[in-house]
Amino acid sequence: MADCHQSRQEVEELESSILLIGPPNVGKSVIFNYFTGLDVGMANYPGTTVEFSVGEIDIGGEESARSYQLIDVPGTYTLEATNAAEQVAVDMLTQRPAAAVCVLDAQNMESSLYLLLQLLEHEIPTVVAVNRTDLLANEGMAVDVDYLSSKLGLPVVETVAVEQRGLETVRTELSRLVEEQAQQRPHFSSEKISDTNSHSRWEKAENLARSAYYRVGEDQTEAKESWDQLLVSPATGFPIALLVLTLIFGLVVGLGLGLRRFLLSPLFEHFVIPLIELGVTSIIPPGLWRSILIGEYGFLVKGLEWPFALVMPYVLSFYLGLTMLEDSGYMPRLAVLLDGILNKIGLSGGNIIPLLLGYGCAIPGILAARAMANRKERLTIAVMISLAVPCIAQTGAFISLLAEASIWLIPLVFLFSFAVLVLAGIILDLLISGDWTPTVLEIPELLLPRPGVIAKKIWLHFKHFLVDGAVPMVIGVGLAALLYETGAMEIMAYYMRPLVDGWLGLPEEAATPLLLGIMRRELTVLPLLDMELSFLQLFVGSVVGLFYVPCIAVIATLAKEYGIRVAAAILLLTTTTAFVGGGLILRAGWLLAAMF
Repeated sequence: MADCHQSRQEVEELESSILLIGPPNVGKSVIFNYFTGLDVGMANYPGTTVEFSVGEIDIGGEESARSYQLIDVPGTYTLEATNAAEQVAVDMLTQRPAAAVCVLDAQNMESSLYLLLQLLEHEIPTVVAVNRTDLLANEGMAVDVDYLSSKLGLPVVETVAVEQRGLETVRTELSRLVEEQAQQRPHFSSEKISDTNSHSRWEKAENLARSAYYRVGEDQTEAKESWDQLLVSPATGFPIALLVLTLIFGLVVGLGLGLRRFLLSPLFEHFVIPLIELGVTSIIPPGLWRSILIGEYGFLVKGLEWPFALVMPYVLSFYLGLTMLEDSGYMPRLAVLLDGILNKIGLSGGNIIPLLLGYGCAIPGILAARAMANRKERLTIAVMISLAVPCIAQTGAFISLLAEASIWLIPLVFLFSFAVLVLAGIILDLLISGDWTPTVLEIPELLLPRPGVIAKKIWLHFKHFLVDGAVPMVIGVGLAALLYETGAMEIMAYYMRPLVDGWLGLPEEAATPLLLGIMRRELTVLPLLDMELSFLQLFVGSVVGLFYVPCIAVIATLAKEYGIRVAAAILLLTTTTAFVGGGLILRAGWLLAAMF
């Protein structure tokens, strides 16, 4: 997904924009992608770090077709501005957009209607999409959209976004609504629905929801409810969670290793790299520039092999596993299951979701913490992710480094990471003032993952990896090649020798990845592939890489979210932990070797 940071003026010109608004996890993104395609932009709302998606939607007939900006407003349950996402939604509404599409959850009509009634108080032309009606049908229930339309004075459309059902009707109603506005014909009477009293608004939402539901068949959800009990009850939930996470871990490692070993590595070793070397040697004479391109840290060799042959296979396999967890609805149930355990370290069950996202990329994990109710939880999550949650590129580097030596080193590194996460949570709970907030989660329906949805999400994650992962890695390798071939790397490594060789017990050339890791964390690990390291050295190098300096982009995100002082403190914490932890593990290994 291409980044598209818009200016304040562009965002404020909302008169030619249509807002897509609704609660989280209601299918807004699916509707947004249908209307705009996958080539959309991301932007921060001016003065905030809250992101929203923006694309173009064509509405109107063939003769009067016109493009509008469609803005996917951050998901929110209310417009009471109790957090940053809600404040952004309110700010967008006060800018007077051309229209809005409000997406309601057919299974949770009361809370969705409460949001709709708040939206209508802004007197913005609105089309209502009642989504996820297929899941409601499994309960033997349906929503009378004609009744809602007559009561609200609005066009109300029944939709199933994942099957694209009803979406063209939404477009048609939106076209009619915008045309009426252009002719200055109001689409509803604001006096009919406007009410700023929260209690009265809830009563209206409750009455509307109760009257709109009607039965159409037998409830088929008993089996799913039984599964819900199994998944969230500790006696059965923890063994199931262990099994599920083990299978996901096996999928990530097994599929990624298979793609790397049997497809991508042979492709690069026997075709791509020889072809590049042949082309460079035939054009560029021996010397500095040839060495920079195809030498020890060749920009065109390691710069392509590392991100695409070593890391990318695990990126694809990880996002396959994560998307299956998301699309099935298992993640919120895991959050409920782990709530009691996380409470003991000052967190709530809902915090497991940003932590899991951090294993894909630290930045989405840190940004997802915005949904947490207080600063203590948000800051704790940010520190834990920055300190000991390896992103998928880093994980791919670990697996590439350790799998050949011993498959047991991989779970050992991750168990060590998990232990540090728990310890960090306990310490942060004592150091940061404030109380944790009880978990309040909307539990979606359990579903079989849809192959089409999974494929689209993996494609979006892959594009994100190319822009935010592969490109910086290639640039980092290019910088390493320049420093190495000019001798600058050797000079810097000389001054780092006491730390690298003396304290960490690694070869002197391991100073190179420590310098590279400042740009991308996984570059702390990948250069170790070409060194002859012992079992203990591999573990020490992995631990240093695990805790080392967060990527530049992560530091920038931390600075925007929490201020430069917090970002600097986290940088100092991670770097100190990496070097102190690595040295202590080395000496513990020596002690164990002497004892046994």
